[in-house]
Amino acid sequence: MGQSIAVMNTKGGVGKSTIVMALAEALSANHGRNVLVIDSDSQTSMSIMLMQMARWEIMERQRHTLVDYLSNMVMGSGNVDWKNYVAPDVSDVEEARSVYLVPSHMNLSLFEREVSAERRHGHLRGTIRGLLQDAKRYFDVILIDCPPGLSVLTECWLREADHYLPPTKPDYLSVRGLSILKRFRELSLGHGFSELIGVLVNLKDDRSPADEAWHRALLADQSNRCFGAAIPLRPYIQRAADFSSSGRTYAAKYPGDAGKSIGIVVGELIERLADFEAGRQAVAPEAPTQAPAEAAHGAVTASAAQMRPIGPREDEATYQIATAQSDLAEEGMDAVEEREEMVVAEEWIDATREEAPQLAPESGPTLGGVEVAPHAGPVPQPQAPDEAGTRARAPYHGPPEHAVPSENLGASEGVQSLDETGSRPADDAEPSETGAPEGLFADGPTRRPDTGRLG
Repeated sequence: MGQSIAVMNTKGGVGKSTIVMALAEALSANHGRNVLVIDSDSQTSMSIMLMQMARWEIMERQRHTLVDYLSNMVMGSGNVDWKNYVAPDVSDVEEARSVYLVPSHMNLSLFEREVSAERRHGHLRGTIRGLLQDAKRYFDVILIDCPPGLSVLTECWLREADHYLPPTKPDYLSVRGLSILKRFRELSLGHGFSELIGVLVNLKDDRSPADEAWHRALLADQSNRCFGAAIPLRPYIQRAADFSSSGRTYAAKYPGDAGKSIGIVVGELIERLADFEAGRQAVAPEAPTQAPAEAAHGAVTASAAQMRPIGPREDEATYQIATAQSDLAEEGMDAVEEREEMVVAEEWIDATREEAPQLAPESGPTLGGVEVAPHAGPVPQPQAPDEAGTRARAPYHGPPEHAVPSENLGASEGVQSLDETGSRPADDAEPSETGAPEGLFADGPTRRPDTGRLG
């Protein structure tokens, strides 16, 4: 079963969308993972990073975006299938052919206002929970690109995803944003919250003593679980956000030391996800889990059902209560949710008044003269997955040679396209009326034996 990660910081401008794109493409190109990206930011930056704008406009006109799915489920009939809102074969990286996208829409913020006005918070959270649990049957990793700030929808992602990953710049305001997110989690544990997979330092200026001091301070705080490598500030990484209609290799898009840092982070992320999955399986209940109802998701094979055990959550009692509440009348459920949110808000206001976080350097880049030890040791290489039979894929032998940046940043010698037809589909080709190609998700999660991709 796959795992979901909400990528979020309450402070904007930390390179969040670029990080989501880089993680998705590295997981696909260098590690053969099937990745679903959910663009939950109304700015839609992630959507046009992974597909040509003309294609996004087609999906917008066909009402195949995230806001259309959520509107149907939360405010409408509630009988639509999320798989019809998935765009396949996105990304301009030639080797990253297993990245999929649920695109965003600029009306997403208006939808959130309507949810609040109609008091449909509980219904929205239930929709998000069902979407993630079902999508994990098909994808190894689900990355949710959340907007800055704690909106109604972002709160649902943070409560229902397996993990959250906050990128941050090594500066005062960005780190302050981390403290607000951490405090919000502490006040919300009784209502369910995702686990911190690790803080990722991004856009670090290695010529700045202040950036170095903040990076060391973040590493010194073990609760941050910082990734071993920081992504340096490089112009070519910022240019990677511009979609290339002609396509490019992974090494050409992510060259130099920044590309190498991204590779280290992804390797460590895979290790952490594997550790979490091992722990989840160790505490999984012995009773067999039931496959989803055919009326909701279609026929599910026995192997698909085996891929979907869901282990107990840390807040199992709260989760069971929330599940029982979902069977009540909608008005009663929303009233309970509203009372819970008021309690959290009151606790948040009281805590904020009593103790403001002390994060500013006391005396310049030295952080009060405290000598902080640097991060110790390199990150070990990830081990090959051993999920034989349920997630068939070729053994992992390290990233391909073309993933290691060379002196010639544009070199692509030795790179072979993973496209089975030998050519990339036209970027401006209209998707099918369902958003996903016919048969993509039919009969449960299957993968082609020759490529390991969904098919």
